[in-house]
Amino acid sequence: MKNYFKQINHMKNLIIASTSTIHGSGYLEYLLPTLENHFENCNTILFIPYARPGGMTHDEYTSRVQEAFAKINKKVIGLHEFENPTEAIEKAEGIFTGGGNTFLLVTQLYQNNVMEVLSNAIENGTPYLGSSAGSNITGISMQTTNDMPIIYPPSFKTLGAIPFNLNPHYLDADLQSKHMGETRETRIKEFHAFNSTPVLGLREGSWLDVKGDAIILKGALTARLFLQNQNPEELNPETDLNYLGKI
Repeated sequence: MKNYFKQINHMKNLIIASTSTIHGSGYLEYLLPTLENHFENCNTILFIPYARPGGMTHDEYTSRVQEAFAKINKKVIGLHEFENPTEAIEKAEGIFTGGGNTFLLVTQLYQNNVMEVLSNAIENGTPYLGSSAGSNITGISMQTTNDMPIIYPPSFKTLGAIPFNLNPHYLDADLQSKHMGETRETRIKEFHAFNSTPVLGLREGSWLDVKGDAIILKGALTARLFLQNQNPEELNPETDLNYLGKI
């Protein structure tokens, strides 16, 4: 039944979230109604815990995710529990990659030889959820992450499921602050001194809903788009960002 379902739904189906937790709410709580619909044809979600926020173990991280998905009656199994991670991804009904450290996540995906396998699963229509680091990897490269380079990945190249890069947890400059140092905007300009890839600053509580070729900005906030040698632009919710693949 699974293979048949994927054949008739052979289009990308992703939720790409800036964060797993917004202020004052529980883990994934703000997204659960969306996720219930997103994973409606899945009984079990395959969770990729490689990013390990705060250095927690794969088991601890998977347990946190299991608690959240139990609220919408979904079972969760960690990818680390499988002897053959390639087969686990190929057979997965739905996939969630959590946040944490993007350098660690990308390193582990390459070391376990599943970056391309994961990309193929997404292209074939397996429902995918990413948050933070798990969203970073849906872009062309991980080079616009905010994370510390705690480990050296074999490549910065990531899934390329969307035709641009993300900066999750995007923060605007605080004009009331005494800190006058670099901003996220400054860092992204540094990236654009050497790279032409568009970058979307995705604020807390925002997400992208990808269905086939459509890439729709969701949530109540605008997102900040950075193009090389151009002034940043604010994009309104419900904007389709598919056009960035043609720039």
